[in-house]
Amino acid sequence: MPKYSIDRPSTVAWNLSTAAYYKASGRPWKLEGIREGVCYLGIVFKRDPTESDKRNACCAAQLFLDSGDGVVFKGNVGPWYSETDRQFHLSPDAASEIVTKAIESYRAKSNGAPPSELFIHGKMNISEPEWGGFLAGASDGTRVTFVKIRPSSTKVFGAGKFPLPRGTAAEIHARSGLLWTVGYVPRLQTFTGKEVPSPLQVDIVRGEAKIVQVLKDILALTKLNYNACLFGDGAPVTLRFADSVAEILTAGPRAGEPPLPFKFYI
Repeated sequence: MPKYSIDRPSTVAWNLSTAAYYKASGRPWKLEGIREGVCYLGIVFKRDPTESDKRNACCAAQLFLDSGDGVVFKGNVGPWYSETDRQFHLSPDAASEIVTKAIESYRAKSNGAPPSELFIHGKMNISEPEWGGFLAGASDGTRVTFVKIRPSSTKVFGAGKFPLPRGTAAEIHARSGLLWTVGYVPRLQTFTGKEVPSPLQVDIVRGEAKIVQVLKDILALTKLNYNACLFGDGAPVTLRFADSVAEILTAGPRAGEPPLPFKFYI
């Protein structure tokens, strides 16, 4: 089977047609078995080069519903970067506002009902005041969980011709695990990568959830990239376009704007 290549005419045609269909409000595909009432919020930060205060950064958020629909919105620009620990942390008020916007967006697409669970995906740790802000912005009955997702340097070498199958997971303990989102795909009978794949390190930092279910959700979210001809991405869609979307948001107007459908950004 020929390997995936971004410059194949078939790949270019697929990318263009799929993106155009999605932008026209169609849904190219839908995941099977997604849990109802659950939504996923990816949060990233982008430092603004036009700001005189080097601590200032824009908080970009991407919300994905159980249907696969996505919404993008921008949080406040503020002194979120800390020179001390070299990480970004929202103030309690800003964290509360982000979650409130996310739940309002969910309500608008679910006949006013709030989500039963909100999973927040990030690349860094969060502070106690930040976590308090996330909880304050949640609706009554909405359970909030913060999950830290980052690449791991772990390498596992198999005895066969191909690396570990995509979807392989290893539970480190009740709140941490490794997930191979890139690997051999039995259905395609091939591996499209060029080197031994590394897994994602997934940690439940705050809140209560089962690590196996969190890993399953993240693997499912790697299949919602409507902008590429891929069987599955190496990162969940909540974080996949985060840096690119943040670049767009920081280049836009400073005034607050309503959340926009994810299709505007692909």
